[in-house]
Amino acid sequence: MNGEVRQQANTSDLIFDIPSLVETISAGLTLVPGDIIATGTPVGVGIGFKPPRFLKPGDTVRMSITGLGTLENSFQ
Repeated sequence: MNGEVRQQANTSDLIFDIPSLVETISAGLTLVPGDIIATGTPVGVGIGFKPPRFLKPGDTVRMSITGLGTLENSFQ
């Protein structure tokens, strides 16, 4: 957030592996290209700071996935 790394994790840190998540989710609904599966959050979420640090207008958040790309958004 705003150039500060807040969270960094690897899929190997997940409780359930990606194939198991896809299998379980697709048993109940159809996944199509572009769908995103939210898997939870690693250490570094704003409420975990003392005091908590939340997004405020003007903040920029950058998210990257190796081999996929980067998404950057500004909070208004």
